[in-house]
Amino acid sequence: MEQGLVILFGLLIGSFLNVCIARVPQGESIVTPPSHCPQCLGGIAWYDNIPVISYMLLLGRCRSCRTRISPRYPLVEILTAAALLAVFTLNLTPREFAVYGAFTCALIVITFIDIDHKIIPDVITLPSILVAPAAAFLIGHVSMLDSLVGIAIGGGGLWAIAAGYEYLRNQEGMGFGDVKFLAMVGGYQGWEGAVFTLIVGSLIGTVAGVGLMVARRGRLDMEIPFGPFLAAGSFLYLLGGPKLIAWYLALPSSF
Repeated sequence: MEQGLVILFGLLIGSFLNVCIARVPQGESIVTPPSHCPQCLGGIAWYDNIPVISYMLLLGRCRSCRTRISPRYPLVEILTAAALLAVFTLNLTPREFAVYGAFTCALIVITFIDIDHKIIPDVITLPSILVAPAAAFLIGHVSMLDSLVGIAIGGGGLWAIAAGYEYLRNQEGMGFGDVKFLAMVGGYQGWEGAVFTLIVGSLIGTVAGVGLMVARRGRLDMEIPFGPFLAAGSFLYLLGGPKLIAWYLALPSSF
């Protein structure tokens, strides 16, 4: 019963995240105007705005102008529901679930905005960085000190890497949005979470980059956003990062 409610809640939140993904990069309000077709600007009735179900009933098209609607909309809704359900299964306290649920939603929004626009909006990361230590103090999912150190190591460490790369290669390797994003991760998951996210995110990004290079027959002349890989690393840490770290440290050394 509870899991079903989490899935329903996740689908509804996912519908709202679609609005954020579409409007935040444009500097538009996420409250007004109401949902509308981007092609004909016609308003979307409540019965055409039911997560996943309305998309299926309308066969992925606007009721008014029949313009095709991107399948990303139901994808984000399903992804949000699945991600929140995964967080729910961690048996967190209600307050911890609220914090990490909101954090997970931020990861999803950042991922798709970075894919679309190659930016990570300050309107998401900066307030999150400011709120993170206070949330740690009030809720205790990490210590306040760990949150502050996480911000410093996450943001400062990635900034040092980016600055070093730019100095050595005379070209920008990553945007400053990634730096603020990892600082946000450190604020909510502590310094271990920030380090884990950077390492695992880099590994996932490397594998994806190699795969893309193979698919493009050795050509990699396109910019690949780093934000989605950091988001993946951060979410993996949330689901079981400390256990993975303990398992790795327990492995016998080969030297």
